Amino acid sequence: MSSTPYTLAACAEMLYLDRPFPERVRHIAERGFQVEVWDWSAKDIDALTATGATFSSMTGYLEGNLTEPDGIDALLTSARQSLDVAKRLDCPRLNLHGTGLDGKGLPVRPVENVTPSMWPAALDTLRRVAELGEEAGRVFTLENLNLAVDHPGTPFARAADTLALVQAVNSPYLRMNLDLYHAQIGEGNLIELVRQALPYVGEIQVADVPGRCEPGTGEIHYPAIAGELRNLGYNGTVALEGWARHDSDAALDAFRAAFT
Repeated sequence: MSSTPYTLAACAEMLYLDRPFPERVRHIAERGFQVEVWDWSAKDIDALTATGATFSSMTGYLEGNLTEPDGIDALLTSARQSLDVAKRLDCPRLNLHGTGLDGKGLPVRPVENVTPSMWPAALDTLRRVAELGEEAGRVFTLENLNLAVDHPGTPFARAADTLALVQAVNSPYLRMNLDLYHAQIGEGNLIELVRQALPYVGEIQVADVPGRCEPGTGEIHYPAIAGELRNLGYNGTVALEGWARHDSDAALDAFRAAFT
């Protein structure tokens, strides 16, 4: 197996769907990848710990949003709860979005337009989130999403907006989760986006477009992006957050091949 300067991880929510969740986690780990999970509240945390997997990322909140008083309180409360779980899993990164998402990935409180007053509110909330991360010694990551296909109505979803918020907070405990699948749909120009964002990136997620499956199934030339990451000296985590086109083992093989 070729070595890489960065760590490879895979999302257990989207692979080996015919298996119980702890078995998904265990098999991904046995294949040599770190593991990402989403909503921890629906998981048996002791069973996940018993798999022996190394966890790369998990959802860092259960509800709430960045801009409304009740939503801010809910987000910060569930962020604290998430940090407790992250400690049990020894998970270094906790993921956030511009607002809470339902089971279909749609915003619980959709926003048609982000108003000027929403920006300072979001910044203040994210500064408080970063303080929680600093106290716990863990990093929160703010993920960009796409509005056209998967997450219409999500505020602060564009990669440019997510990056602007993270830059403004300017804390090592709040970084960007740069999702290149979402960015390709929303903005494109991925290599230049990687160059601009990398100083503020806590993690990179990938899947191909269209379909959100493994590299090689769509239009993104991930080996070129992998080469640029090596040129730039990136030594963080690259995670497959995508479905398997046909077979999960084959999807992991294709992901590894694209990034090694």
